[in-house]
Amino acid sequence: MSLPKGAAPPLRAHWGDLDGKEVELFTLTNANGLTAKITNYGALLVELHVPDRAGQLGDIVLGYDNLADYLTKSPYFGATVGRVANRIAHGKFQLGAETYTLATNNGPNHLHGGTKGWDKVVWSAETQQTDRGPAVNFSYLSKDGE
Repeated sequence: MSLPKGAAPPLRAHWGDLDGKEVELFTLTNANGLTAKITNYGALLVELHVPDRAGQLGDIVLGYDNLADYLTKSPYFGATVGRVANRIAHGKFQLGAETYTLATNNGPNHLHGGTKGWDKVVWSAETQQTDRGPAVNFSYLSKDGE
């Protein structure tokens, strides 16, 4: 399948390494110049350049320029959160007759998947060209009990 006129093929670049896996940065640009930069670390949206009313492109996403900052100080900027979004009070919930205790990482609460939510793992990524422009598909198998 060919890209729309003016769109660029997806670019992928080495952005670092984590847990023995390569972390990559993907750049997607459509025919209008809109550009998204996404990494397979946490399936994070790192940059999104969109035109203002004068047509000038500007990045509208809060984030960092390098993987090291995401590893040490990111407050979920651009993150794909999970297994749950938001807080589970006191890090516990009941399903049927069983009570489950989760990691607490927000005072006494479980926030956005705990100490190692989906925002802190390296996802698999596959780039593709579609009739609407470049794309990247991310996947991650979150094992039972994770």
